[in-house]
Amino acid sequence: MTDYKLLTAQIKSLAEDDHNFIPVLSNASALIKSTLPDLNWAGFYLVKKDQLVLGPFQGNVACIHIAKGRGVCGTAWAEDKTQLVEDVHQFPGHIACDSASNSEIVVPIHNKITAEIVGVLDIDSPSLSRFTEEDRTGLEELVKGLEEVTEWE
Repeated sequence: MTDYKLLTAQIKSLAEDDHNFIPVLSNASALIKSTLPDLNWAGFYLVKKDQLVLGPFQGNVACIHIAKGRGVCGTAWAEDKTQLVEDVHQFPGHIACDSASNSEIVVPIHNKITAEIVGVLDIDSPSLSRFTEEDRTGLEELVKGLEEVTEWE
C-alpha cells in the first residue's frame, strides 16, 4: 500500500528550491516511478495550444503529441476528469505508445492562478487492473500538492 501523503510531502519538499514546472515535474516523475510498484511509465504531458506535448517522464520512449479528446490522456484533458483504465486495450481510441502498457491512470493538472488545465499526470503499468480507487484518490491529492508548488510559464 502506497503512502500518498508521504509521497506528496516529498514532492512538495523537492520543489522548495525551485518552483518552475520543469524541475518539479522531473523530480515528481522520478519519485513516482521509483516509489510506486509495477509501473513501466510515469510522467507528464503538457498543454501546448490545441494538444498535449510530452513533458518530463521516467520510462520507455513515448508519444510526443496527443490531441485533445484522443486516448486516455486526451480524454482526461477534454473531460477534466481522472481516467482510471483497467485494460487500455478496451479503451476506445487508446494510443499504444508502449505496447507493454496494459492499465493506466491519468489525472488532470491545473494552474493554481488561472484554474486552466496545464497538463496531465500519466502513469502506466504492464499489469491489467493495476490501479485502484485508493490510487485515484492518492494521485488526485498528489496532483493538488503539485498544483500548490508549481509555477507555470
